[in-house]
Amino acid sequence: MESHPLYQQVTDLMRSVSEDVILPYFQNLKQSEIEEKSPGDLVTVADKLSEEKLSEGLKRILPEATIVGEEACSKNPAILDNLSNEAVWIIDPIDGTGNFASGKTPFGILIALAEADETIAGWIFDPIRNRICHAFKGHGATIDGQRATSSGKVMGKPKAALATGFMTPEQRAKTITQATPHYEIVPIPKCAAEQYPLLASGDHHVTIFERTLAWDHAAGILFLNEAGGKACRWDGTPYRPSNDTTGMLGASSPKLWEEARQIFDR
Repeated sequence: MESHPLYQQVTDLMRSVSEDVILPYFQNLKQSEIEEKSPGDLVTVADKLSEEKLSEGLKRILPEATIVGEEACSKNPAILDNLSNEAVWIIDPIDGTGNFASGKTPFGILIALAEADETIAGWIFDPIRNRICHAFKGHGATIDGQRATSSGKVMGKPKAALATGFMTPEQRAKTITQATPHYEIVPIPKCAAEQYPLLASGDHHVTIFERTLAWDHAAGILFLNEAGGKACRWDGTPYRPSNDTTGMLGASSPKLWEEARQIFDR
């Protein structure tokens, strides 16, 4: 089991920004420190400040890499054009902002390192648990330094967490109808930084995402795949950070992925 050469530096940075910026605001936000970027899409002062600190730190760690952060892209969508650059840091400073703004968990920091539109390393940090999930392409995945292995074992009905919020009403109804006979439908955590570890641990078995933005998914998809699960586009093609199409299927094993692909008529 081998971590990415920058594993410890990035992990230390995430912990530092969490302690100095994110946690002091948790359950301590003023209403004036919460904004709505679009209906239902929140951003807080902690998101903005933590992205600034993470960007500064990552630039020091790997000066030649481009920075693509969620909040910077919200202000300047042209930054998204950099996702296929030779070396790119992809940052979600607080994934699960809706939970964070409500004073609830889960939420986390997501960082991915991509090269030529392929994710090669990912970090998922849970500030409350102080848990770091990491993946290095071709070298496996770890949780707090211990190998993460997704067995895909199922006791009873498989559990499906279906992120249908960005679907049309017709798509949502069809998805629920198709899932109900085959799965125990469980609530989504509203946080990709939690959803991917839940799949890898076997607490969830299948998930569907409609919106597939790079900062939400690049790190998590690599983590799940390196742990032995499977996450990719519906047609089986790999996830690429610059691809802005919708729709993705994830499962805690390739077998469960194939079964789900047959169940959901996409």
